[in-house]
Parts: sequence; C-alpha cells; structure tokens
Amino acid sequence: METYLTYMLIRFALLAAGAVALALLVFAVALVLKRRGRLDQVRRQVDPLARSALRAAVRRLEDGAAGTRRKGERR
Repeated sequence: METYLTYMLIRFALLAAGAVALALLVFAVALVLKRRGRLDQVRRQVDPLARSALRAAVRRLEDGAAGTRRKGERR
C-alpha cells in the first residue's frame, strides 16, 4: 500500500509541475506579445475560436447530463 501511495504522490507532483510549467509558458507568451504590441491582435483572432470551443463544451456537458437521466425523468 505504501508503494501505491508513493506512486500516486509522484503522479500528482508531476501533474502539478506540468500545470505550473504550462501556466508560466502562457504567461511568457502573453508578456512577449504585449511588449511587441500584438496582444490585442491575437485576442481578436483567438476570441471566435475560444467562444466556439466553450459553446461545444457546454453542449457536450448538457448532452452528457441528459444521457445520465432515467427514462421518464425531466429536467
């Protein structure tokens, strides 16, 4: 059991380190774009993509919640 917990702790540490590294990378890219004056241009280009991705995620979550209901149940 101790070995399993050690592996789980290592796995959590790797995931946390990966999340921190990804956040630092995104921050660095945003900082470079802001210094070069292109952050607003990138925001305008990425905005429609982000909105459509969020809509798709919401639809998927709503469909998943609808699929777990029993027969005859309503929202």
